[in-house]
Amino acid sequence: MAIDLHPGSSLKRIFFSSLLGVSTSAALALIAANGIAQTAAQTTVQAAPPESTSAAQPVLITLDEALKRAQSSEPNFATALADSKVAGLDKSIARAGLLPSARYYGQGIYTQPNGLYAEGGEGVTTPNPKFVANDSRPREYISQGIVEENLSLGAFSALRRADAASAVAAAELEIARRGLVATVTGLYYGLSAADQKLAIAQRAKAEADDFAKLTSQREQAREAAHADTVKAQLEQQQREREFSDAKLNADKARLELGVLLFPDPRTPYTIQVPETPAALASRDEVNQLAAKNNSELKSALATLEVSKADVLAARGAYLPTLGLNYTYGIDANEFAANGPMTASGIRARNLGYSATVTVNIPVWDWLATEHKVKQSEIKHDAAKVALTATQRHLIAQLDESYAEAQAARDQLASLDASVATAAESLRLTRLRYIGGEGTVLEVVDAQSAFITAQLAREDGRVRYESALAQLQTLTGKM
Repeated sequence: MAIDLHPGSSLKRIFFSSLLGVSTSAALALIAANGIAQTAAQTTVQAAPPESTSAAQPVLITLDEALKRAQSSEPNFATALADSKVAGLDKSIARAGLLPSARYYGQGIYTQPNGLYAEGGEGVTTPNPKFVANDSRPREYISQGIVEENLSLGAFSALRRADAASAVAAAELEIARRGLVATVTGLYYGLSAADQKLAIAQRAKAEADDFAKLTSQREQAREAAHADTVKAQLEQQQREREFSDAKLNADKARLELGVLLFPDPRTPYTIQVPETPAALASRDEVNQLAAKNNSELKSALATLEVSKADVLAARGAYLPTLGLNYTYGIDANEFAANGPMTASGIRARNLGYSATVTVNIPVWDWLATEHKVKQSEIKHDAAKVALTATQRHLIAQLDESYAEAQAARDQLASLDASVATAAESLRLTRLRYIGGEGTVLEVVDAQSAFITAQLAREDGRVRYESALAQLQTLTGKM
């Protein structure tokens, strides 16, 4: 129910009360009691969105919709997503390194003759080339299909490392996603609180305006001193400044969230916040979820696996490597499957194959391999320290975040009670002032206490939602 604070409404009530034989002070008391009761009855107010240059209908944005939009526009999340995809392709590349490769090789060579002739193995006389390295004839044609395979411990360790690096990238992507969820949640409920504070400031301004009129009317009726009117006017000016600041803060909060939601942050939109905050899970459930789904712990474990793969690759340099090569095709002086006819009527077949097996055994490299092994072992030890540190931090963060969320949740009911108590105190204080038993300072203090209680309630809701989002980033239950 809205509060009617129009100046004419109070005057009309005073006029009709006078007709009915009711005193001016009693009429003002009834008006004040009615206004304060209606103000206290308002628990949630949706402030109007800030003015926008666009005449478009404001878009309703839920928290889930805000998270989806933010994931497509936030640069850090986009970078983490790209790194995860690249790491997945690296794993595929490392797996391909273990499989045989096939390629085609073709070449044609012509060498200038030196003027001498030689009889070939087929009884054919041909000119000799000037470059002795280019076979025994000026022309040579190569057309071959080649299959190669290299086997080493390093190739297997590269696949293991790529698999672990992919797990690291996936964990970092989840960390970025959960961090984005916490950020958007904080901005979303921060905007809700800013809108609510704007509504509180608007009601406080209306209350100050009404109280200033009340003191002025009482002064004219010689029921109050001029000092009361001055104090009420000062309070009215203060509430106007607070209303201006609240409107500015609401506009800023709307723009900060709009940066993540729209190409133009000035796009008008509204948000929808549930009246009842989400429930807090039990401590046992939080511990179980954190042990299974904590992304930082997964990232540390995957990083340790990467260091193990590096140690394995470094030690693999001590072992021999095996190379296999199979070639099928021609390498002849004619681009043909068969050579020319010899004097004895026999054709040589140019098409054939060759197979090569190569074994490389390391002997001495001036301790380079040993030093590489030591380097990888040092990094492995550092990764183990990082893992244990992550585990300790996780335990501490769980305790801190759960305690924060629990304290914020327990204080929500107390904050609601404080708002109701402050509203009742303001109502009674105004009645005492109208009846001549209270002072203007008591009314002003009661107004300030009522405003402070309402602002504290909004801050308490934001505190609980932020603590809950931080706890959810640790457990993965978003």
